[in-house]
Amino acid sequence: MGMGLTIVLIAVGAILSLAVDWDISGVNLDVVGLILMAVGFIGLASYVSIFRRRRMQPPSPAAPVVEETHRHEWHA
Repeated sequence: MGMGLTIVLIAVGAILSLAVDWDISGVNLDVVGLILMAVGFIGLASYVSIFRRRRMQPPSPAAPVVEETHRHEWHA
């Protein structure tokens, strides 16, 4: 589920629950809208989480390893 689809789900859910006053027997459009918005928000959160993990790259194996040298202090 991409970011565009999640935003569409949120928008359609908001329209169904807030702007539509149709009466369909057996279907509560407010609940359907809330469910679509919840699915959209969950999908958006998971997409952003996965996208953030993909962007973070581990250091390449060819990167030089920096070792800390030990300094000894001489006391006179």
